[in-house]
Amino acid sequence: MVAAENVWGDLAATLGGDRVTVHTIIDSPAADPHDYEPGAADARAIASARILIDNGLGYDPWATKLAAANPVPGRIELTVGQIAGVGAGGNPHQWYSPTSVRAVVDAITETYQKLDPARASYFASRRDALLDTGLAPYLALIGTIKARYAGTPIGASESIVTPLAHALGLELVTPPTFLRAVSEGTDPTAQDKAAIDEQIAGRRIAVYVYNSQNATPDVRAQVAAATAAGIPVVTITETPTPADTSFQDWQTRQLTALEQALALARGTGGARP
Repeated sequence: MVAAENVWGDLAATLGGDRVTVHTIIDSPAADPHDYEPGAADARAIASARILIDNGLGYDPWATKLAAANPVPGRIELTVGQIAGVGAGGNPHQWYSPTSVRAVVDAITETYQKLDPARASYFASRRDALLDTGLAPYLALIGTIKARYAGTPIGASESIVTPLAHALGLELVTPPTFLRAVSEGTDPTAQDKAAIDEQIAGRRIAVYVYNSQNATPDVRAQVAAATAAGIPVVTITETPTPADTSFQDWQTRQLTALEQALALARGTGGARP
């Protein structure tokens, strides 16, 4: 199996156990899937893969192009956007949606079972262990944060936070056009930046969440302003950090930091109405 990104490759490897070999193309936090330039080794890896999992939704178009240029009879291509039911132009950061993560886990398992039906029960047990044990702290934190802090207003640096905020029931009040602009590498409007400055200065958000792997000058200025205003700042990343950490450990660590920040905000008065 070949995974375009290690966020999906880690889950695929966990689900496959010792029956599946997973090769991940992008496995460094320093690499940006948006701008990744594949090489000959990547083309060879995809050409020999029985299964390819890519993100889709405009996040890694190079993977689909390599697959089309290197056709393999019977190869199964799993595209996360399609599995998650997200339409064209939708948010590509579906690893921050627990619903999408669950859908991908099921799709990978079903694909393994289809290609190796004699070991169907083995793959089912791997899936159950991941859901019941491996992902349990991650899923528990999602439930806890939603139960305690649903409706809490937060700010964010880009659209990577949107699926997570939705899952947690948090109210993401940053202008969506700003979130998309930063995510897509375009210039935010002065109107959006002024709105965010007002939210921070007026402490109308409880916490500010930012992607440290995409910290533009505008984002850095907002982080500094939030810190100066006494608003807790929570860091998340685009890819698992460090590179060899598991999906569940990475996500659980970030959710723990967010829960602590929300608790701190509530203890100090939180966002102003």
